[in-house]
Amino acid sequence: MSKMIIRDEKCSDFEAITEITLGAFQDLAVSRHTEQFIIHALRKAGALTISLVAEIDGQVVGHIAFSPVTMSDGTVGWYGLGPISVVPRLQRQGIGKALMREGLSRLRALGAKGCALVGDPNYYVKFGFKNAPGLIHEGIPQEVFFVLTFDSVIPRGKVEFHEAFKAEH
Repeated sequence: MSKMIIRDEKCSDFEAITEITLGAFQDLAVSRHTEQFIIHALRKAGALTISLVAEIDGQVVGHIAFSPVTMSDGTVGWYGLGPISVVPRLQRQGIGKALMREGLSRLRALGAKGCALVGDPNYYVKFGFKNAPGLIHEGIPQEVFFVLTFDSVIPRGKVEFHEAFKAEH
């Protein structure tokens, strides 16, 4: 594989990000297939705290987004990860891992307290994410809801992702 760079998204990347996201989630049975709409709605709301792309040979091949979440116990400084997407033909080659590492590093640099996500248990535990029995995301099975704390304190109660996660179009 050619040299990959991870960088902030630019306006000129928006179309590629949409296409990558569509492709990455196309065959995923648990997806509502609205991930591209979520990214657009987060961007429009100014809620994309971190939005990174992976680029190889001038082509955008992956994307990751982080946005603020709300904790019912009043804890601040937590973010939601998602969506994360990689061009299907290039999956399982370390692109997603590179996006994850850089994104989490940038969250820490911002002073974030932690990160929450909904996703595949077999993937996200590799990065230190774990189930937190005292924290729930309403309507989401606990076995696919994960958190990663940066300060060893895990909030209790309910987490709510940005309203953009309800985007349907």
